[in-house]
Amino acid sequence: MRDILSIPPYEYNSQQKREFLSESLKELTIKHYNNCAEYRAMLDALVFDPYSDYSYEEIPFLPVSLFKELELKSIPSENVFKTLTSSGTTGQAVSKIYLDKETSALQQKILVKIVENYLGASRCPMLIIDCPSVVKDRKMFSARGAGIIGFSIFGTDKTYALNDDMRLNIEAIQSFLERHRGQRILLFGFTFMIWKHFYSELIRTGAKLDLSGGILIHGGGWKKLVSEKVSQADFKQRLKDACGLSEIHDYYGMVEQTGTVYMECEHGHLHASVFSDVIVRRANDFSPAGYGERGVIQVVSVLASSYPGHSLMTEDEGILLGEDDCPCGRRGKYFSVIGRLKNAEIRGCSDTYAAKF
Repeated sequence: MRDILSIPPYEYNSQQKREFLSESLKELTIKHYNNCAEYRAMLDALVFDPYSDYSYEEIPFLPVSLFKELELKSIPSENVFKTLTSSGTTGQAVSKIYLDKETSALQQKILVKIVENYLGASRCPMLIIDCPSVVKDRKMFSARGAGIIGFSIFGTDKTYALNDDMRLNIEAIQSFLERHRGQRILLFGFTFMIWKHFYSELIRTGAKLDLSGGILIHGGGWKKLVSEKVSQADFKQRLKDACGLSEIHDYYGMVEQTGTVYMECEHGHLHASVFSDVIVRRANDFSPAGYGERGVIQVVSVLASSYPGHSLMTEDEGILLGEDDCPCGRRGKYFSVIGRLKNAEIRGCSDTYAAKF
């Protein structure tokens, strides 16, 4: 694989990106075929030859739920540096993703390249809309903890807005804002938790915060908010009304492909960087859907090196909106996520936590 760290995240046109992804993902397919017995058995059962000539859209995809059933890794157990787990409700199986040091480091570096395109290279004082206890176990991260640790690289003076009992720590927030008066502030959290424990508490208590100079990055599911009839536009407007936040970016991502987040641009579109791609497929036959057509989201990533997670079928529905022509100027595909497939398990960090409510 070429030195991908030298590649700008949104500058390849469709043909350049296709060539890069086909080359890189074929290398990964061969690697996993030769080093993961379960993956090899699946490709053999499908009569798929990883050494043949094919485009990346033709690589067999694994359902994300498979990582809850099998220990899929392409590295010796002694080389496992970190194990990521998806969030799960009590009694629900969780995905386990096994990373070696090289894969973990590459995923972190690519995350930086993608997010810097939106934040700039300068680090900002960071307010985390969560509690400190979620990142205690550094060896086995939950998806929630991994998200916080991953995005924390963009912050200084990292301060948690919630106590471990999930109550708003208004004193800590006010002290943080006083220390950084006049500076740009980075806020990070998971969607439902921001709504439940931050916004709702500001409204309930009448607390006044001035976050007009802040930028919020949030991710996780919308299932609970949709059930409460809160749209993305509502979410943004109410936060702006409550505390002055006007620069808000959602992102789409999953623990099974850590590092390859799909950031929301200034025009409300989720973008695939050069390091990943989305393919929307029709549910009846898994053929590729056209622009504007609803379907199931498949994701590919060049960063899944220690485990066969480079081509996955999610449990989410979405719509492909366009490619290389978003008004924000970023090249690549851009899309929207409609929500979870009917009868799919709740699995996102935010949705899993929201299920308790």
